[in-house]
Amino acid sequence: MFDTLDPARLAKFWMALLDIEVRHADDDYIFLDRQRPGGVSLAFQRVPDPTPGKNRVHVDGSCDDLDEMQERIESLGGRHVDTHHAVGFVWGVFADPDGNLFCLGHPTDGD
Repeated sequence: MFDTLDPARLAKFWMALLDIEVRHADDDYIFLDRQRPGGVSLAFQRVPDPTPGKNRVHVDGSCDDLDEMQERIESLGGRHVDTHHAVGFVWGVFADPDGNLFCLGHPTDGD
């Protein structure tokens, strides 16, 4: 569940990024479908004052092409925050339109 001032705006970003639809929506809540059966679903609730400070939880996922995903995220209103490399893995840190952080990455060959 994401706390947000504007559930529709944030849901629209995540729907487009994950290629999923709305499962249920009302004035204060939007619940999205799962990407696959048994998968995790995201939801958004309208709050008057979202929790301040650093996210205590963030979403991680995988992708094949970070540059392509960065372009897609930015075209949807998100932003690139940073890129990290570790032995055998690279990942990008991104923020959705409300500033919620999430990471996408993939294995790499070599060190």
